[in-house]
Amino acid sequence: MKKIIISFSVSMFLLFATVFLLDELSSARTFQLYGGLVSSVETNEKVVALTFDDGPGVNTQAILDILNRNDVKATFYLTGKEIESSFEDGVKIVQEGHEIGNHTYSHPRMVFKSPSFIKDEIERTDDLIRDIGYEGDITFRPPFGRKLFFLPHYLSKNKRDTIMWNIEPETYPEIASDSKYIVEYVVENIEPGSIILLHVMYESRKESLHSVDGIIKKLKEQGYTFLTVSELLNEERKD
Repeated sequence: MKKIIISFSVSMFLLFATVFLLDELSSARTFQLYGGLVSSVETNEKVVALTFDDGPGVNTQAILDILNRNDVKATFYLTGKEIESSFEDGVKIVQEGHEIGNHTYSHPRMVFKSPSFIKDEIERTDDLIRDIGYEGDITFRPPFGRKLFFLPHYLSKNKRDTIMWNIEPETYPEIASDSKYIVEYVVENIEPGSIILLHVMYESRKESLHSVDGIIKKLKEQGYTFLTVSELLNEERKD
C-alpha cells in the first residue's frame, strides 16, 4: 500500500511539473520550440515599435487622433471578429497609414488547439485584413502571447514569425491603473529595438489610452523614432 501511495504521489508530482513547464513554455517571450520569435530587435539605432492589441473598438478614433497629432505610425494587432463588427474602424486604421497585424479571429489561447483550428483562425483573419484594404505584410501575434506546438509549426511552415514584445506596463496592476505610471515604466525600461505592447481599444483601458501621448513625447525627447513592426524588423536586417 505504501508503495502505491508513493508511486501515485510521484506520478502526480511529475504531472503537475509537466503542466507547469508547458504553461511557462507556452507564454515565454523569448523562446519557442521552433520557428522565428521576435520580442525586440538588436540595433544600435534609437528606434522602437508601438503596438496595440485587440480591436477595432470604441477608442479607435481616439487612438488614431493621438497618433496623427504626434506624427507616429503604429502596428495594430486586430482580431477578425472585431474587424467584422467594426469594419469601418478597421478601414480608418488602414487609411491612416498604420500597419495591421493578425491577432487571430476569436482571440483564443492558441495552445492545445488543432492544426485545422489554428489555420482557420489565422487565415480567416488574414482575409478580413485584406478586406479592409491593407496591402502590406501581415505579421502575427498570438493572443495572451501563448504558443506551444502546432502554432509555431504553422507559422514556420508559412514563413511567419511570432511577434511578441519586451515592454508591457499593463502586466502590473499598480502601474496599469494610472497613465502617469505607465509612461514612467516605458521610459525607464526602453532600449533601442524595443516593442511596446498596449491595449487601448476598450473603455476599461482608458489609462493605457491616456498614456500614449506621454510615451511618445517622452521617448521623442530622448531621440527615439517610432517604426512599425515590419520596419523595425527591416532595421535589424540592415545592421
